[in-house]
Amino acid sequence: MDVTLDFGGRAVLVTGGTKGIGFEIARTFLAAGADVVVCGRNEPDALPSGGGRTARFIAADIRDAGAAARLVEQAVELLGRLDVLVNNAGGSPDSDAATVSPRFVARIVDLNLLAPFYVAQPANKVMRSQETGGSIINIGSVSGVDPQPGTAAYSAAKAGLLMLTRALALEWSPKVRINHITTGLIRTESAAALYGEDGGAAVAEVIPMKRMAVPADVANACLYLASDLASYLTGVDIAVHGGGEFPARYTVTRN
Repeated sequence: MDVTLDFGGRAVLVTGGTKGIGFEIARTFLAAGADVVVCGRNEPDALPSGGGRTARFIAADIRDAGAAARLVEQAVELLGRLDVLVNNAGGSPDSDAATVSPRFVARIVDLNLLAPFYVAQPANKVMRSQETGGSIINIGSVSGVDPQPGTAAYSAAKAGLLMLTRALALEWSPKVRINHITTGLIRTESAAALYGEDGGAAVAEVIPMKRMAVPADVANACLYLASDLASYLTGVDIAVHGGGEFPARYTVTRN
């Protein structure tokens, strides 16, 4: 088997690839030689670039199944094929479960659970028609296995995404591999204010690796899962969280 992290000639679609973690995922695949399409609702001022190439942009609201299908169709028209899909788009502001509106809950579930399926379904159809198949990677969250206050709808949706990954792996393997990444605390510009005035130093102390993840940690895991090195992995969850967090009882008694 030709084991390589050279993605030359491969086509990659990254949802939510115009900022934050998705931007770095797209940049990392570009640097590895891939041709990349990113999507978002609005075109950004700057697109990811690497390896002498720049990602192409398609505007799409993937919460709509029809728009998701058109996204995949357009990506294939631009790149000629589709080897890797990274379902990265997602997120949610904190909300009070006692008062949050049904519309808010529906939109969070739409974005974090239904949209990945809406994109994966047509991507699977394309990948199955290719001799080399394809790889789908769903970006989840530690909230899906360890919910925090204010994340009820988001945590439920992310828990569903992990189960969706495993279910699709059963149905779509061996031609298409579907894997999941559980992300922990990640330092991004948009999240900096959430980690305190010390820039997250205190938060890092409760993580065994003594630092929060950076987007490149998630991007490198995506590169591995999409590569030939992971050719026997499907239905797998890789936790990119630095070992998780020390139990509260340990933190309290240690101090």
